Amino acid sequence: MLLNMRDLLKTADENHFAVPAFNVSDYSMFQGIMETCEKTDSPVIIEIHPLELDFTGTDLVEAILRRADKSPVPVCLHLDHCGDYKKIIYAIRAGFTSVMFDGSSLPFEENIEGARRIVELAHPAEVSVEAELGTIGSTDSQAEAGAEQIIYTDPRDAAEFVGRTGVDTLAVAIGTSHGLYPKGVTPRLRLDILEEIKKTVHVPLVLHGGSNNPDEEIGEAVKLGINKINISSDIKAAYYEKMREVLEDESLREPNIIQPPCIEAMQKVVEHKLRLFQTEGKAALYGRGNHS
Repeated sequence: MLLNMRDLLKTADENHFAVPAFNVSDYSMFQGIMETCEKTDSPVIIEIHPLELDFTGTDLVEAILRRADKSPVPVCLHLDHCGDYKKIIYAIRAGFTSVMFDGSSLPFEENIEGARRIVELAHPAEVSVEAELGTIGSTDSQAEAGAEQIIYTDPRDAAEFVGRTGVDTLAVAIGTSHGLYPKGVTPRLRLDILEEIKKTVHVPLVLHGGSNNPDEEIGEAVKLGINKINISSDIKAAYYEKMREVLEDESLREPNIIQPPCIEAMQKVVEHKLRLFQTEGKAALYGRGNHS
């Protein structure tokens, strides 16, 4: 069942849970995520970054949309971090049900203007819009682009930004980074800032860079009002670490032998995130859960 982000996260906000947004760039990973979400009766956001979209093309998007539309659990297909208007239009035409305008590196007024422009484009097509205020860090060159220095979201700016743009969800900066943290580095989330933002902003809040953070802090962020958490590096690391292990047998060449254990390793991470975010079983709240 395909939904836009506004409708998906409205229910999450009202019922105090978060929906994971898993980044995918091939069909086998997507299929593994869907199998796990359907087994656990969990809503899910499938996310594709513009660089991943360049790699996959829209033929994969069409396959994802067909599979998602037939699913008994709610699914949103979301374009991740994008500041390119043409690519956002391309994604809307391709069938994405949600898009993100990322103007976080722009001056405040320019970020507002850019987000408002995308809202005007997307809402007539029933496509929801996410924007970001503040900056997310980056841990390595493989991770999505991030800032060298994290700029925390100002709660007063957040309220003004949402009011003037009409965005459906807001990604906030409270201390996370894209990618996997180096050994010995433990991030500390500014949950006090999150609490203040939640008091002033009345749309669902998003946490980017959700991989590799302490479970205790992420769990607390969900309790304090985060409704969407982006996960990319954690599932990909599990998938490809297992693949390296499998490929130690140099005689293997068939994908149907190589990939299943990799998908299974990734699915364990997916299940863990669903439990941590309190997403399991919540598809029933949307009126069409998997009760078979």
